[in-house]
Amino acid sequence: MKIKWIHRLVPLLGLCFWLVCSGQTAIAEMSPPMEGGRLPEIVLQAPTDADQQKILGLPSQPTFTIPQIGASVVLIEIYSMYCPHCQKEAPRVNELYQKILKSPKLKDQVRLIGIGAGNSKFEVAFFRKTYSVLFPLFSDGDFTIHKQLGEVRTPYFIGIKINPDKSHKIFYSRLGAIENPDQFLEMVAKQLN
Repeated sequence: MKIKWIHRLVPLLGLCFWLVCSGQTAIAEMSPPMEGGRLPEIVLQAPTDADQQKILGLPSQPTFTIPQIGASVVLIEIYSMYCPHCQKEAPRVNELYQKILKSPKLKDQVRLIGIGAGNSKFEVAFFRKTYSVLFPLFSDGDFTIHKQLGEVRTPYFIGIKINPDKSHKIFYSRLGAIENPDQFLEMVAKQLN
């Protein structure tokens, strides 16, 4: 009698082990991008606006990946139009962008983009207009990119250093506001040395 019970327990333990391992894999896939690591391959629709294409230094094609942006450093803000923290942060991020443009050291080497998690093109345009955003914003209406990035909360900032061969490394990956744009840009400038 005891032997039959053990034979039934072994498959059950195997199933439990598999579920635990699968759960750990799912959790690992849901992690935010790690500093020192690489971004997943994020494909974005190229901007239709010629000025924004020029700002990003993109090749003429309908889609692109972030390492194709013509810069040494790309800063990415994951935001949502409906996030009150993102709305509150918008003026500070605009200030950050203006400081990049005014800096002789940063203006040709650093780009800033925003990706609207769950936001349609209409919602991205509304956010751009409402908060006077001048840097390129992209729609992630179906949460594809948001899922690739571990379903981070918003606002979430990622900084990547792009090498001449288009390989890249994440040097910054954090949730929350940029408290001091000047200090943040000092940290970014160190990536250019």
